Amino acid sequence: RCCCGRLVRQHACFTASLAMKYSDVKLGENYNQEIEEWSVEKHTEQTSTDAYGVINFQGGSHSYRAKARMMFSFFLTYVRLSYDTKPEAILQLMLKEWQMELPKLVISVHGGMQKFELHPRIKQLLGKGLIKAAVTTGAWIITGGVNTGVAKHVGDALREHASRSSRKICTIGIAPWGVIENRNDLVGRDVVAPYQTLLNPLSKLNVLNNLHSHFILVDDGTVGKYGAEVKLRRELEKTINLQRIHARIGQGVPVVALVFEGGPNVILTVLDFLQESPPVPVVVCEGTGRAADILAYVHKQTEEGGNVPEGAEPEIISTIKKTFNFGQSEAVHLFQTLLECMKKKELITVFHIGSDEHQDIDVAILTALLKGTNASAFDQLVLTLAWDRVDIAKNHVFVYGQQWLVGSLEQAMLDALVMDRVAFVKLLIENGVSMHKFLTIPRLEELYNTKQGPTNPTLFHLVRDVKQGNLPPGYKINLIDVGLVIEYLMGGTYRCTYTRKRFRAIYNSLSGNNRVCSIWITGHADSYVLKEGKKKRTKDEIVDIDDPETRRFAYPLNELLLWAVLMKRQKMALFFWQHGEESMAKALVACKVYRSMAYEAKQSDLVDDTSEELKQYSNEFGQLAVELLEQSFRQDETMAMKLLTYELKNWSNSTCLKLAVSSRLRPFVAHTCTQMLLSDMWMGRLNMRKNSWYKVILSILLPPAILLLEYKTKAEMSHIPQSQDAHQMAMDDSENNFQNAADEIPMVMILDSTSEKHDMETPAKPKRLPITQKFYAFYHAPIVKFWFNTLAYLGFLMLYTFVVLVKMEELPSVQEWIVIAYIFTSAIEKIREIFMSEAGKINQKIKVWFSDYFNISDTVAIVTFFIGFALRFGAKGNFGENTYRENYGFVAGRITYCLNIIFWYVRLLDFLAVNQQAGPYVMMIGKMVANMFYIVVIMALVLLSFGVPRKAILYPDEAPSWTLARDIVFHPYWMIFGEVYAYEIDVCANNSDEKVAHLCGPGTWLTPFLQAVYLFVQYIIMVNLLIAFFNNVYLQVKAISNIVWKYQRYHFIMAYHEKPVLPPPLIILSHMASLFCCICKRRKTDKTSDGPSMKKLFLTEEDQKKLHDFEELCVEMYFNEKDDKFHSGSEERIRVTFERVEQMCIQIKEVGDRVNYIKRSLQSLDSQIGHLQDLSALTVDTLKTLTAQKASEASKVHN
Repeated sequence: RCCCGRLVRQHACFTASLAMKYSDVKLGENYNQEIEEWSVEKHTEQTSTDAYGVINFQGGSHSYRAKARMMFSFFLTYVRLSYDTKPEAILQLMLKEWQMELPKLVISVHGGMQKFELHPRIKQLLGKGLIKAAVTTGAWIITGGVNTGVAKHVGDALREHASRSSRKICTIGIAPWGVIENRNDLVGRDVVAPYQTLLNPLSKLNVLNNLHSHFILVDDGTVGKYGAEVKLRRELEKTINLQRIHARIGQGVPVVALVFEGGPNVILTVLDFLQESPPVPVVVCEGTGRAADILAYVHKQTEEGGNVPEGAEPEIISTIKKTFNFGQSEAVHLFQTLLECMKKKELITVFHIGSDEHQDIDVAILTALLKGTNASAFDQLVLTLAWDRVDIAKNHVFVYGQQWLVGSLEQAMLDALVMDRVAFVKLLIENGVSMHKFLTIPRLEELYNTKQGPTNPTLFHLVRDVKQGNLPPGYKINLIDVGLVIEYLMGGTYRCTYTRKRFRAIYNSLSGNNRVCSIWITGHADSYVLKEGKKKRTKDEIVDIDDPETRRFAYPLNELLLWAVLMKRQKMALFFWQHGEESMAKALVACKVYRSMAYEAKQSDLVDDTSEELKQYSNEFGQLAVELLEQSFRQDETMAMKLLTYELKNWSNSTCLKLAVSSRLRPFVAHTCTQMLLSDMWMGRLNMRKNSWYKVILSILLPPAILLLEYKTKAEMSHIPQSQDAHQMAMDDSENNFQNAADEIPMVMILDSTSEKHDMETPAKPKRLPITQKFYAFYHAPIVKFWFNTLAYLGFLMLYTFVVLVKMEELPSVQEWIVIAYIFTSAIEKIREIFMSEAGKINQKIKVWFSDYFNISDTVAIVTFFIGFALRFGAKGNFGENTYRENYGFVAGRITYCLNIIFWYVRLLDFLAVNQQAGPYVMMIGKMVANMFYIVVIMALVLLSFGVPRKAILYPDEAPSWTLARDIVFHPYWMIFGEVYAYEIDVCANNSDEKVAHLCGPGTWLTPFLQAVYLFVQYIIMVNLLIAFFNNVYLQVKAISNIVWKYQRYHFIMAYHEKPVLPPPLIILSHMASLFCCICKRRKTDKTSDGPSMKKLFLTEEDQKKLHDFEELCVEMYFNEKDDKFHSGSEERIRVTFERVEQMCIQIKEVGDRVNYIKRSLQSLDSQIGHLQDLSALTVDTLKTLTAQKASEASKVHN
C-alpha cells in the first residue's frame, strides 16, 4: 500500500515499470531510493468539488426519518472540500447557500473515535444537557460526523430530543472524505444522493451519522486515515469566533470545547485549545473514560499554577500507563502535556455527574464560557441575553458586590425588550432598573420601529390607514402615528396621550420642529378640577422642554403594555399587565386593541392565521379581566364595584365597565358584580327590592306616594357612578352642609354633659333626604324613567290606534294632535341622542346610533309618519261621507298612518327586552331574522323557478302589466302555507265551464307535474330546512341567551340613565330646561362641554390609592391561587410523578448494577475462600504428614 492508504495499483499514474520497482521491495530490506515518498502537495491536484447536495439517508424506519426531517428545518446538506479551503469561504457557504443563522455559541465536541460505552445515567444526563445548551442558546454543535465514538453518542442524544421536541438543532459533522463508507454514492453536483447507513462489518471505514444536519467532508487525498479535518475544523471555529455576536460588544461568537472519553490525541487537542489566542475554555466530562477521566483527575490533584503535590506524579504516570498501555517514556511525555494544560487550570471546567455545583452540563458549558472569555460584566450580560439563559445571568452575572452603570443596565433593558426576553426584563427590574427613567420618547419610538423579534404587519397597515395614504419605503413610525392607531382601534371618544396638544408640543421640540425656545405653554383638558367650589375645564401649563422628566412617561408600564400589544408580543404584554397599577383596565384595553386588530387583519384578507392569533390573545386578556373581577368580588363586593366605574385618568378618563362594553366582553358584563352594579344603577337612589314595578307606577300616578318610599343613604350610594354635574351638585351640597355645621358649633358647645353623654350612647340615625331631593332622586331613577316612558307610550299607542280605526276628518282631532306631538318630540329626542352620543365626529355619531336596529326602526317610523302627515294635510277638497275616498292624497296619507303604526307596535319589543324572561326571546327573534337571509334567497329561487313557467303555461295570452310579477310570486307563495289552488291543477279534466275553458291550452298537462315537484322541494325540503335552521339558531342562542341579555341590559340601563325625566310629548319641557342650563353654564365658564357626561365615580387621591392597593392585592392573590392550582393540578402532578419515577428507575438500575457487582464480587470471593480452604486443608495434611514423619524419625533415633 501507498502512504496515502490506497493500493499502488489504484493510483492514476500506475504503470508496469512502477509495478516492477515495487515488486523488488522486500520486507525488511532497505528502502528503494528510487521510489518517491507520497505527499499531499506533490501527488494531489485540486479541482472543483464534484460532491455536494442533499443526503437522503436510506437506513431506518419511515417514522425515524420523518423525525429527523422534523428536527432540522433545512435539508441534510453536504459538501466535499479540500483540506486547505479558506474557512471564510466555508462560512459564507453555510450562511448564504445553506441558509444557516449565525450561531450565538459553538460547542466543539471531541473524544474517542472508536466505539466506547457510557453508563446509561451518564449518557442520559450528558445528552440532555448538551441538547438543552444547544436549543436554549441557538448553538452549533460540531462533531466528527461519523457513526462511531463520540459523534454517535451526540447523535443518540439528538434522536432522543427529536422524539420529545420540535425545536431545531444545527449539528455539523466535519469528517475526512477518505474514511467515509460508500462515499462514491455522494459524488454528484447539486444532487439528492441516496446514502446507505448499513456498515460492512469487514470494512475499516465508517458511515455518516444520520442525525447531523450538515456535513463538511474534508479531502486531502488519503483513504482510511483521520487527521485531514483537524486543521480545517480548527480554522473554521476560529473564523466563527471572529464574527460578532452583538453589535455593541467586541466579543465574537464564543467557542467551547467539550471532551468525552478520548485518547492521547484529545489531550493534545485540549492543549491546543488552551494555547490559542484567545484561549478556548474546555469542559471535561468526568466519568466518560480514558482522556476525560485523566484530565479530571489531574485537574483535581494540581494546585493553582499547575503544580502537582509531592507524591502525586508517580500515581498520575501509573494511571496514564494503565489507561493507554504506554511505556514509561510515553507516559512521562503525556504527563508533561497534562501539566502544560493545568497552567491554565481556570479555563478547564470539570463536570461531575454526582456533584452539587452543576446540576446539568449546559450550566457547566455556559459558566465555563463566562469564565474563559475575560469579558466585562456588561458583555457577559449581553452574552446571556443572546443565549436567553436568565438562570446563568442571575447566578453568575448579577453576583453580590458587582457594580453596574445605570446606562449599561438600561441598554441591556432595551436589548431585552427588542429581543422579547421577558425573563431578562423581570431580572433587570429586580436588579434596580427604573422603568420611569429608562423609558423615554426616543426609546419608545425605537421600540416601535425595531425589526428584531416578533413583529406585527397589521400595525404598518393600520398606520397607513390612519395616515390615509401610501407610506414611503423605510418609513419610521412615530408616536403620533401610534396614537392615531390606538384611537382608531379603541373607537368612540378615546383620546390617546400621544395625540394631545401637550405631547405634540414636547414631541415636536424633541424632533427639532418649530423649536423657538425651551419653554412651551400648552393647554390641555383635565378630567375635572375643583377648587373653592369652581370647576375649570382647561388650564395653561408651562412645560420645560429641556427638563429630562418632560421626555419620560408618568406610567411607563402602561406605554410598554400598549407597545407589546401592538407589536403582538403576548408574553411581554402579560408581564407588563401583571406589574403596575390598574391591572383590570390594562387587561380590558389590551383585549379591545387585540380584538380590533383581529378585525382589521380579517378585513385585509390575509391568508395567514394572524386574525385568529390576535383573537386568541384578546380572549386571554378578556379571561384575565373576568378572573380578576371574580377575585376582587370575592374579597370585597363594594370595592370591586368601585373598580368598575372609577375614573381612569390614564386611559382617556374612561371606566373599566365602558372599556369592557366597547370590547364586547360579554362574560365581564354578565358577571354577578357587574349585574349588581347595574341593578343599583337601575334603581337609582330608590331602596326597593320587591314589587318595585307597582310601587313606581303608583308613585307616578300619585306623586305624594313618593315621600313614603325608602331611599339609599350616601354610604350606600358610594359605589354608584354619577355624571359630572351630579357630582358637582353633591360637592356643593357637602360644602353647604359643612358650612352649616360650622355655624352651629357654638350652639352645640352650650349643651350640658348629660345630653352629650346621651348622644354618645345613642347610635346616630341616618339623615333623611329633604323633600326636594326625594322628588329629584325619584324622577331621575332609570326605573322610574322606564315606567314613565312605558305608560306614556302605551297611551300614545292607544290614541294612535283610535286615530287610524275611526273615520278621519279633514281637520285633526285632539287625539291626532297628541299623536303628532308625541312623534314630533320623539324625533327631537332622537336628534338629541345622536348629538349627545360618545362618538367624536358627527358621521361617527350617526354611524354608532344607526348600529341599533330599533333606532333604524324609529327613524323609518318617524319619517313615514311625517310623509303621511304631509299627504294628509296637503290634500284639499270637500270631505263628505263618500267624497273623501276620491281625494287620493288624503287616502294615501291615511294608509301611510295605518302602515306606520306597525313600526310603533314593533317598538314594544324594546320595552320587553328589559324583562329577564322575555328579553332573551326578543334577542333570539332578531338573531333568526338576521341569519335567515341565505335560506330565504334559496327559497325565492325555487319559488320563481316554478311561478314563471306556471304563469306562462296557464296564461299564454297575457298583456304586459305589473300584475304579472304579482301573480308569479303570490300563487306559489301561498302554496307554501297550504293553498294549492286545486281547480287549476288539471283544468281540462275537472272543469267544463266556459269561464275556465281558456285555461285548457297547450301544455297545461305539465302544470300538475311542476306543482308536484315544486311542493315537494319547497314544502318538504326547504321549509323543513328553514325549521331546522331556526331550531339550530335557537339552541345556539339559548346557551348564551342569558349572557347576551345581561350584556344588552347595560345598554338599556345606560339609555334610560341619559334620558330626560319627562316622556314625550312633555319631553320638550326637559329639552328646554337642558338648553337653558347649557346656556347658563356656557356663560359661566366660557367653555363648551367636551362631550356627553359619562357615568363614573369621582374619587379623591386617597380613595383612589386605597382602590389601587386593593386591586394590587387581588392580583397577587389571583396569581398565588393560580400557582397553587397549577401545582395541584393533575397534569403537573403526573409530570412531577413521572420525573420522580424516571429518577427512581435510574437509581434502581444503579442499585441493580451495584448488586450484580457485589454478587460477582461475592462469588469471586467465595471461590477464592474455597481455594484458600483447599490450600489450608492441604497445608494441614502436609503438616500432619511432616509431624508424623518427624515423630517416626524421632522414635527411630530414640530406639
